[in-house]
Amino acid sequence: MAEKVTIARPYAKAAFDYARERKTFAAWSQLLTTAAAVVADERVAKLLNSPRVAPADMAGMVADIAGAADEQGRNFLGTLAANRRLGLLPEIAAMFETLRAEAENVADVQVTSAVPLDDAQRNRLIAALKKRLNRDVRLQVDIDSSLLGGAIVRSGDLVIDGSLRSRLQRLADAMAR
Repeated sequence: MAEKVTIARPYAKAAFDYARERKTFAAWSQLLTTAAAVVADERVAKLLNSPRVAPADMAGMVADIAGAADEQGRNFLGTLAANRRLGLLPEIAAMFETLRAEAENVADVQVTSAVPLDDAQRNRLIAALKKRLNRDVRLQVDIDSSLLGGAIVRSGDLVIDGSLRSRLQRLADAMAR
């Protein structure tokens, strides 16, 4: 069976192309993100492949919960349901956001730090990443005290591990040789 990402790609591309033509990225992001959360719920996930639930009913339920107000959003969810692809909504939403970020020249950056970052630290980090990535930066910060100090920065394939835990591990590995 093909990978979920491979199957989801054409749907994400179609949604992206439609949203780009009509300049409705925000609305489609909201729809796809919310619909993905709906189908990820274990109660809904059980119904996705149930022969007792008609695809049209499933699409209508997801559309209602996700707040799909326009006909195109409902049609998109209906197409997914008819092809038994509603379960791919998390992958479709993630791909849509990647395509959107690229089109808007924005890099989504995940920072995991040992302690909360103050505004000055955030601003310095954003400025440095903007220069390095040559894009605007949307920063998401998480706290993980097990890092002991420092931070780990992730953006796409780029990973910068400046955590104290990692440095100590490299030191221990070097001493063990």
